[in-house]
Amino acid sequence: MTTYVFPGQGSQIVGMSEDFYKNFAVAKNTIEEIEDYSKINLKEIIFKDPNNQLNLTNYTQIAIFAASLCIFKTYKNEKGLNLNSINTMLGHSLGEYSALACSEKLSLKDCSIILKKRGELMHNAVEPNKTGMAALIGLSSSQVQNIIDQNDLNVQIANDNSQIQIVISGSINELENSKPAFLDNKVKKFVKLNVSAAFHSDYMLNAQKELSLEIDKLNFLSNNINIISNFNAKISNESGGIKESLKNQMANKVRWTESIKNLEKDGENKIIEIGPGNILSGLIKRISTNFDIKSINTIYDLDNK
Repeated sequence: MTTYVFPGQGSQIVGMSEDFYKNFAVAKNTIEEIEDYSKINLKEIIFKDPNNQLNLTNYTQIAIFAASLCIFKTYKNEKGLNLNSINTMLGHSLGEYSALACSEKLSLKDCSIILKKRGELMHNAVEPNKTGMAALIGLSSSQVQNIIDQNDLNVQIANDNSQIQIVISGSINELENSKPAFLDNKVKKFVKLNVSAAFHSDYMLNAQKELSLEIDKLNFLSNNINIISNFNAKISNESGGIKESLKNQMANKVRWTESIKNLEKDGENKIIEIGPGNILSGLIKRISTNFDIKSINTIYDLDNK
């Protein structure tokens, strides 16, 4: 069977999914439906972005979600895809919400509303430009954690993206202070990311608590599709467990490497990335060479992949 994966923040680009919107009624209807639920003019932000809102977290997340959903629904229609033929879905950070909507574990309405709330909470969680994130190239999660522990660094692992790419979160000062320790211990590159806050860290705890109260109200549906949760990297089809993991996602690290390794252990060997860009395809290839990976982000990909 084929596994479907969905990207997170950082994959956004002006014009994403516009070719689907212009050429397929299902894509147009999907974006307009999400607009109705979120009360946000997504078409203007996604396709034109005249007010530079696309890179603001409170708009970025719902925008990527809308683009991913319209691409998946078009792909599903055009290929005659039956959800019963899908074994597993997963997404990176906000992409987990795309997976929940596309798998129909959550309704499009519920997912649109909760993701809008998530973006707003994360956007307002800390004072802008006081905290941030940095990508470390060259070491694994355990190696990075050893450096943090041995040097008593006040930063946290936010994303375990592959065996050689780890993202850390912390205050701007602590990130800068940690840089020499990492570069002196075989980290090849230390790259500050263009984000507004320290996501997937303790800085998000209050926002996570508030969001979890809203997640508790959601009705998670049962079907045969497994979800791999960012929080624990476990493959699960149990609605209660999926919900609890989602409640703990925002302030804890994304266990992407473990997730892909568990997918591999489960015998899956085909992956399709749905959504803007192909960031996840690149990460997955670094984790394992045993997957046949395709990315669908333009209408050209529908007939050529």
